Formats: sequence, C-alpha cells, structure tokens
Amino acid sequence: MSFDYGALDAALAAAVGDDQSLIAELREAFLESAKRQVDLMGRARCDANWEYAAWRLKGLAASFAATQILQLADEAAHSAPGDPVILRKLQRAVAAVEVHRD
Repeated sequence: MSFDYGALDAALAAAVGDDQSLIAELREAFLESAKRQVDLMGRARCDANWEYAAWRLKGLAASFAATQILQLADEAAHSAPGDPVILRKLQRAVAAVEVHRD
C-alpha cells in the first residue's frame, strides 16, 4: 500500500505556508486524531459506533488531503464492525504518515 505524502504535505503547506513548526503541529494533531478514531473503531461493538468513528476518520482525512486514509475509512464504513483486515490497513496507513515526519 502506498501513501500519497505529497497531498498531505501540500494541504499543510497551503494552510500555513512555510511555517515548519506549525506544519509539524498540524501533522501531530492529524496523527493524534487519526489514531484516536482507529482506536475507537477497534473497540466498537456495534454498527453505529464503528460507522461513526469511520466517518469521523474519513472527514479528518479529507480535511488533510490524506487520500489513502480517506479511502480506507470509506471502505471501513461499509464493512463489518471490528473487521481486522481494514483495521490493520488503517493502522499501517496512519503509521506510514507518522514515519514520514520531516
């Protein structure tokens, strides 16, 4: 699975310009929120909680142009709660953003 770092980086730069400390802060906020939603999905025991967390993750990813995570969140919203395959994919995608920190 590949991740489009350019879209995320471009969205952050468009939002704040060349302010590297603010870009880092926004990236950290994105990662924290994304991890929280994936964690909530992992603990969801009903369709409503699963879908709500998936939709929130999808909205977050759209706000930051994180297209791979957006697509996976959409896939998750249409899958069964607790689907281990989609959870692993989401965890890997979020981890890939974390590893790509500048």
